[in-house]
Amino acid sequence: MKLLYVLPFAVLFSCCSSVKNQNGAGKLDKELINDVEVLSSDAYQGRKTGTPGAEMARTYIKARFDKLGLKSYPQNVNYAQEFTFKDKGKDVNGTNIIGYIEGKTNNVIVVSAHYDHLGVIKGEIYNGADDNASGTAGLMKIAAYFAKHKPTNTIIFAAFDAEEWGLRGSKAFVANPPVNINTIFINVNMDMISHNDKGELYVAGTYKYPELKKYVDTSLVGIKVLFGHDEPTMGHDDWTNQSDQGAFNAKNIPFLYFGVEDHKDYHKATDEFKTINQPFFSQAAEVVLQTVVNIDKQSALQQTLRDKMIMNDNPRTKEKL
Repeated sequence: MKLLYVLPFAVLFSCCSSVKNQNGAGKLDKELINDVEVLSSDAYQGRKTGTPGAEMARTYIKARFDKLGLKSYPQNVNYAQEFTFKDKGKDVNGTNIIGYIEGKTNNVIVVSAHYDHLGVIKGEIYNGADDNASGTAGLMKIAAYFAKHKPTNTIIFAAFDAEEWGLRGSKAFVANPPVNINTIFINVNMDMISHNDKGELYVAGTYKYPELKKYVDTSLVGIKVLFGHDEPTMGHDDWTNQSDQGAFNAKNIPFLYFGVEDHKDYHKATDEFKTINQPFFSQAAEVVLQTVVNIDKQSALQQTLRDKMIMNDNPRTKEKL
């Protein structure tokens, strides 16, 4: 059993991971690896919504956003979008961290990942390295790229809280977005992108939006990018609404979701930094980054997706776009 302890935040933030290429394949992204190591360390106590560990995670993410030069919307003071929900009759307070990089147009891409996890259960810390410190680290990698390469579209980087409580953070976001919801033409979501022994990264969303398939980067050697887990007939194996992209899907906003299949450490105390596959993680994050780059360049894609939203007859798309 792990002992619960808290290390000084400043030490964690400045630590440098001794990164080793575990499999001898693929180039490791040291900053990406460091981010997931910090966020999944015992000091963050599993990042459960409403706990001091979650507040520490927010402080870390905000500091990274600041360092990258991301902007905060006026209504989200210091990147924070606060919300409250009921659980067993009690109010629970959550906080999304929302930053953005302004593009050359008013069209918006939302890149997202949830930072919360399960906290401490029976004295054991559930660190959630794969679920979902990995996606949060991937989010910051993509933000770092676009901080240096101005995007065509405005890109919102959303670190959602309370995904483990039923997508509460992403539902709060789409209910009260910082921009006109009609300007958001796609959500790219990451949840569990660092742990797969077969080197398989799945992309869900192309069943409903097949026009997105050609923009997914499948060119990296050493990683298998697979399409699937998004057909309604698949039951529980249909991931369409099983992570934060589900909140966007409910508003008829096109999405791509990147993640791995459940593994032996899923929702267990063993989902720790030492059990992720670092070379796979580096490549998976690169796949997502290159996919967002590809989508950002395609002005025609935006209109195609808007036309499809209208065709799907969602009430919000009846408004003038």
